[in-house]
Amino acid sequence: MNIQRIDYQEIDSTNLEAARLATGGAAEGTLVVAKTQTAGRGRRGRQWDSPEGDAIYMSLILRPQAEAADVSGLTLVMALSVAQALQQLQLGGVQIKWPNDIVLNRKKLCGILTELHMENRCVNDVIIGVGINVNQKCFASEIESIATSILIETGSGMDKDMLIDAVMEAFERNYAIYQKTYDMTNLMEDYQAFLANCNQEVRVLNPKGEYEGIALGINLRGELLVRKQDGTIETVYAGEVSVRGIYGYI
Repeated sequence: MNIQRIDYQEIDSTNLEAARLATGGAAEGTLVVAKTQTAGRGRRGRQWDSPEGDAIYMSLILRPQAEAADVSGLTLVMALSVAQALQQLQLGGVQIKWPNDIVLNRKKLCGILTELHMENRCVNDVIIGVGINVNQKCFASEIESIATSILIETGSGMDKDMLIDAVMEAFERNYAIYQKTYDMTNLMEDYQAFLANCNQEVRVLNPKGEYEGIALGINLRGELLVRKQDGTIETVYAGEVSVRGIYGYI
């Protein structure tokens, strides 16, 4: 995959722009990067705060030759890639809160939003958006208890372009591995080494009803396995629910 970076000063959303470019025929590996977003989005339609200059906002176009059900793990592949890149750049203690939040000292450092576009029942493109808090000194009061940045946690900032390059290098490597099976077979061990939830008490927030249990790790499809209090094991699909720690965000 050849990464082709396109930079913007300001844009509504890197995911939206990447989707527009994909519709226009942009190649796999096209990477949209913006200094600020006016309509940044997170999972479940949440707004993603996008102050100028302090964070990474980027979205990558992929065109996997696979069924729709086989691309869900790409979110986990990107989470793994971000965690590995941060570790490579000497940021210790980075973890993944299943499925795709990067956390440091139990606070959110990075969020990932994956969007699938179909055409005639076939996968046309997949857009993976990544927001990484790098040099922010503070956050709005409503999120300061769960959000953090590299600067806040370490006392020093990080070069954003260097981090983008490291993430893309890791993703290219992991994507090639994922494409061999289109599941987590060859990446599961690496992913679970970063998994903050593993063997931890969690609360599953399901529209059909909340429950608590012990997170056991992921299966080959990247779904979280949770042992409920009655001993049964539930398979948790990321698109349906949220998972929280019993006593906080993790």
